[in-house]
Amino acid sequence: MPVHPEAQTLLDALAEQGMPPFPQMTVPMARAAAKGFLDLQGEPEPIAVDERRIDGPAGRIPVRIYTPEGDGPKPLVVYFHGGGWVIGDLDIVDRPLRSIANRSGAVIVSVDYRLAPEHVAPAAFDDCYAATKWAAENAADLGADPDRVIVAGDSAGGHLAAAVAQAAKDRGGPALAAQLLLYPVTDFDFATPSYEENADGYLLTRGAMEWFWAHYLGAQADDGEYLCPGRREDVSGLPPAYVATSEFDPLRDEGENYARKLEEAGVPVTLKRFDGMLHDFLWTLGATPSGGVIVDEIADAIKKAGA
Repeated sequence: MPVHPEAQTLLDALAEQGMPPFPQMTVPMARAAAKGFLDLQGEPEPIAVDERRIDGPAGRIPVRIYTPEGDGPKPLVVYFHGGGWVIGDLDIVDRPLRSIANRSGAVIVSVDYRLAPEHVAPAAFDDCYAATKWAAENAADLGADPDRVIVAGDSAGGHLAAAVAQAAKDRGGPALAAQLLLYPVTDFDFATPSYEENADGYLLTRGAMEWFWAHYLGAQADDGEYLCPGRREDVSGLPPAYVATSEFDPLRDEGENYARKLEEAGVPVTLKRFDGMLHDFLWTLGATPSGGVIVDEIADAIKKAGA
């Protein structure tokens, strides 16, 4: 189908602003530009919010904890924001997570992991795994159930969630009830059909992903076995997955390929492609409200995993 009219209106508005492509930006410029997405998210829902710093492998990790009303213990979601491991922060997903927490009844721990290029791979992964362990170990204090821990994330955050799910299996915990992967990065491969079809003109471009990967990797070749979750041969025994993809997104195929790989290995999978939508539309629901069904679907996946 064609680009959704709401998404096309957003693309036209961004084009009128004349924002340069990411490969032409410095990292500080790109981070400042990402703040513009806050204006595309609508009004924040009220919810109890707690800011903390927890122990990490290289210092304290900031986290933001959302606790909805209602009796506990509640499902516990550990969430990793997107932004190509380079941009993004707790604020960029604040409004979507408020809505998801309220609709799902789950406690959500949003993780402000270290960013590249100041901290190259595997720094982000190490922080996210450490935060997941902390959340599981402190679930009771958070009003949550340690037997209903879920990892989730969008884009690069989806990559980190998939990697943490694999590491949790390999390292004997923490036990996870589900993984929610929203248009995730799962491979280092720019030759998929979706990369060819959506290389330019649809918000996230091939050039931008090359720029993100270059900063994330730095001078090293890779960060070990969790760099490309989609290349893992044995994915059996991983937690049930909800995988969302966008039609007009270079990452579409790698997300869908990983979902199929999980399903073939016997992992319960719900795969949903959002036709007409652009990459990371969770950040733009004020401008693309037709994509708002993703919030309900995420909430339903959390409830299902927490049942």
